[in-house]
Amino acid sequence: METVTPAYGTSTLLLIAAAAVALLLLLIIRFKLHAFVALVLVSAVTAVVTVGPDGSLLDVVDVLTAGFGSTLASVALLVGFGVMIGRLLEVTGGAQVLADTLVARFGEKRAPLALGVASLIFGFPIFFDAGLVVFLPIIFSVARRFGGSVLTYALPAAGAFAVMHAFVPPHPGPVAAGELLGADIGVLILVGLVLAVPTWFTASYLFGLWAGRRTDVPLPAEWAERLAANTAGQAGPSGTAGAATAPGATGGTGTPGPAAPRFSTVLLVLLLPLVLIFLNTGLNTLATAGAVDGEATWVQVLRLVGQTPIALLIAVLVTMVVLSRGRLTRGEVEDLANSSLGPVCAVILITGAGGMFGGVLRASGIGGALADTLAATGLPVIVAAFIISLGLRVAQGSATVALTTTAGLMAPTVEATAGLSSLDPAFIVIAIAAGATALSHVNDSGFWLVGRFLGMDVPTTLRTWTVMETLIGLVGFALAFLGYLLL
Repeated sequence: METVTPAYGTSTLLLIAAAAVALLLLLIIRFKLHAFVALVLVSAVTAVVTVGPDGSLLDVVDVLTAGFGSTLASVALLVGFGVMIGRLLEVTGGAQVLADTLVARFGEKRAPLALGVASLIFGFPIFFDAGLVVFLPIIFSVARRFGGSVLTYALPAAGAFAVMHAFVPPHPGPVAAGELLGADIGVLILVGLVLAVPTWFTASYLFGLWAGRRTDVPLPAEWAERLAANTAGQAGPSGTAGAATAPGATGGTGTPGPAAPRFSTVLLVLLLPLVLIFLNTGLNTLATAGAVDGEATWVQVLRLVGQTPIALLIAVLVTMVVLSRGRLTRGEVEDLANSSLGPVCAVILITGAGGMFGGVLRASGIGGALADTLAATGLPVIVAAFIISLGLRVAQGSATVALTTTAGLMAPTVEATAGLSSLDPAFIVIAIAAGATALSHVNDSGFWLVGRFLGMDVPTTLRTWTVMETLIGLVGFALAFLGYLLL
């Protein structure tokens, strides 16, 4: 990457960094400028301001494109393949089958746990908002069937999608942060999953049960009418925009029609990329330990198959074949794959722009100045990462912006920190993700999405959804910090 020669000392560079973040927040919050445009503009201004007397303004473009391109090289492939898998599962009824089977096996008393587990599994390839919309008809059907506050069923599911979206690749935030901090994606998936499950169980499932007992949120009237009509033998609930019903699948929580995929098929599709990725990570560990010959052809072939982009490519191809058989034509599969990419383009571009901002911070010397300052304070790098991410999250609302911006700020510090293990960058990514999840409030689109769909007013959403998101952030950070200290 080309470098911009800094023209100022440490204190001035830190002031420029603070001004850059303040400008970014001003553009997004006050002037409602799209986050992608705001990040690119702030990156360019920061690079121009920090050009030294020996540098050239023409170097600025090289720095911008290098940071943007290196981030998208990993993020775009993973996110693109992931949403294709999620879309195919959604349309063919995979989500309905997954939830129905787990609810039946867990039983009535553990229906919220079953919905949460189904959301954790389905949340691996699908974004938070898309996953929640797909699961809404299922959540409401289960709530009507078993009774009680809708929060008892909705919060464990919504929290599961939120945790997976923030902690686990191939979601764009953790992928971008992992790339910027030099974390191995396979290791990050493993660490993310290990920390996501207890975080979800404590902060989302248990809290959801508690909140459901204290706050009675009834089934929205519109959904009560739809589900009553479905019970009477009329058409099942089609859900809100984006919630598809599988060809041949029944509505609600009834037995799916003959065209719906089997539960084992759904698990195969969802677990295949994880198995392949862990194959690469495991063989790499064995080769490092000398248990296998890392130069052997069979090891290299299996490790290639387990590289995250290749693993997800294989998973997409398998998904297209096994889920379309007897359900969708090749043309319909192509249309679904194409339509799945549109909604995520903005997120991908914002993530790439966050990588651009991080590249400017490193090349300009701002990142190094921040690293030196944090080292002088004695504040652990993982704590600083969490605090910065939390501050950005509260200020502008977007978890993706908070995640990528914080990772860009912290990358030089992580690189300069001696004695980090192979797991530590992954723990730092989770700490950043935890900060970017906590304190969701009125400037976060997820706040309004959950509140609107569940029919809650703002005070109720604040004491339920906001508290749960904050608990997810605090528990996730505590677990990541513990792992950082012990491993």
